[in-house]
Amino acid sequence: MDALICMPTYNEAENIENIVEAIHEEVSDVDILIIDDDSPDGTGEMADDMAADDDRVHVLHRTEKAGLGPAYLAGFRWGLDRGYDALFEMDA
Repeated sequence: MDALICMPTYNEAENIENIVEAIHEEVSDVDILIIDDDSPDGTGEMADDMAADDDRVHVLHRTEKAGLGPAYLAGFRWGLDRGYDALFEMDA
């Protein structure tokens, strides 16, 4: 089963790498979509670096802070469009 965790972020530079690493320690075959709302602290760039090094990590950049609900909806749409069997939500 292809599973995707949708994880909205805003200013999560201090913990995003630790969260992704901890998830993959517990469930190594799950993909993670980081949905970044143009974090001024560089979270989006950090997510891009992680995605470049790990094919289980994906990034969806949004141009403004638009809220948690719309971020989840954008992530779910992204996952459905790519054929994931199961979608999960997790706030960073």
